[in-house]
Amino acid sequence: MARVASGLEVFLSGKHEAARRFRGARAGLVTNPTGVDSRLRANIDLLASRELVRLTALFGPEHGIRGAAQDGVHIGNEIDPRTGLPVYSLYGKTRRPTPEMVRDIDVFIFDIQDAGCRYYTYLYTLAYLLEAAADYNLPVVVLDRPNPITGVVCEGNVLDMEFASFVGRQPITIRTGMTIGELARFFNDRQARPADLTVVPLLGWRREMWYDDTGLPYVMPSPNLPTLEGLTLYPGTCLFEGTTFSEGRGTTRPFEIIGAPGIDPYKWADALNALELPGVIFRPLWFVPTFSKHQGQLCGGVQVHIVERTAVRAVAVGVHMLVCARRLFPQQFDWRRPHEPVTEVGDRSPRHLFIDLLAGGDELRRRIDAGDEAQAILADWDEQARRFAAETRKYHLYE
Repeated sequence: MARVASGLEVFLSGKHEAARRFRGARAGLVTNPTGVDSRLRANIDLLASRELVRLTALFGPEHGIRGAAQDGVHIGNEIDPRTGLPVYSLYGKTRRPTPEMVRDIDVFIFDIQDAGCRYYTYLYTLAYLLEAAADYNLPVVVLDRPNPITGVVCEGNVLDMEFASFVGRQPITIRTGMTIGELARFFNDRQARPADLTVVPLLGWRREMWYDDTGLPYVMPSPNLPTLEGLTLYPGTCLFEGTTFSEGRGTTRPFEIIGAPGIDPYKWADALNALELPGVIFRPLWFVPTFSKHQGQLCGGVQVHIVERTAVRAVAVGVHMLVCARRLFPQQFDWRRPHEPVTEVGDRSPRHLFIDLLAGGDELRRRIDAGDEAQAILADWDEQARRFAAETRKYHLYE
C-alpha cells in the first residue's frame, strides 16, 4: 500500500515554504476531528506543541470542532478545555470569522478532510474563510487532504447560482474530482479580491487513489459517514435528503440504506436491479431509524451494496433510485417542504425546496415529476461534468 503524507505532515516537517514563512506567527486553526496525522494525533496538539506557529484561536465547521453535533445543529463558541484556546463556531450565528475573532491572528490554517462532494458544507466554510481573509488582509494556508473517492471522476450538473445555499455555494459538479486544496485554488480565483492563499500539497497522492489506498487512517468526516462505502454512494443517495424517504440516518449504514414506511422492498429492489447499474446491487431490507426521518417506524427499502467501486457512478445511482421510487411509490414519495429543518443555517431562500438546493437547480425535480427517464437527465449532466473537468484542470496539483 502507498504511504501518502497529508498536507499537515508536510507542514509539520518544516520543509515547506509556508512553514518557513509563518514560523512564529499567531495562527487561527480551522479544523475538526479529521485533522490528524498518520498516527491519529490531532493537529491541535501537534501545532500547539511545536514551535512552527503559535495557536491563538480554533474555528469549527458544521458538526463542531469535535464532530459531535448532528447535521444542521447550530454550534456556539466555547473554550477548548485541552488548550484553553477560544473555539469560534463557523456554523452558528455566523459562517464568516468576525473582526472580534481575528484580532489575535496573523494567519489562518485550514485542515479538514472533505467528502469529494458539492453538498459538503466544509467546502463553503472554506469559501467564506477565503472571502473574510481577503477582507482582513490575512493569509490562508490550506493543508491538503485526499479526495477520498478519487480525483479522476466528476459527476453531476454544475450548480445554478440562483440556487446557491450552504449545501452548494460554488458552481461545481456534485462529485468534484478535486482535493480540497485544489478547490481552494478554484474558489479563490473566482473572488473579486483573492486572498493570499498557500496550499500545502500532499506527497505521494495520485488521482486514481481511493482513501484506503493512501495508508492514512480513516476518520469519519461527519457523524453519518462512518464508512468509505457510504462516502462512495453519498454524491447520489444524499439526494434523498430532499425527499420524504429516509436516507439512512438513524441506522448504522447512512446513505447506503434508503427507504420509507409503506414501501415494498422487494418490488423496489427488483426494479433497480433490472437496470443493471454498474458496480452496485440492491438488497431489499426492513429497518427502523433510531432518529431523524421516520424515527421508530418500520421502513421498507433497499441497501445499496458496492461490488465494483471503480465502476460506480453514484450520482447516476441516486437519480435512478429517485426516478424509480417516484414511479413505483407515488403515495409514499414526495419532496420535502421548505419549512422543514434542513442541513444549512441562515441564508437559504425559503422559496426553494431542499431537493432543488441539493440538486443545484429545479431541473431534476421538474423532470422527475414530468416522468422523464433518468438516462435523459443524466446525459445532460454528463456533458456539464465533462466541461467542468476540462475547465478546472488548471487548478490541479496532482497529475
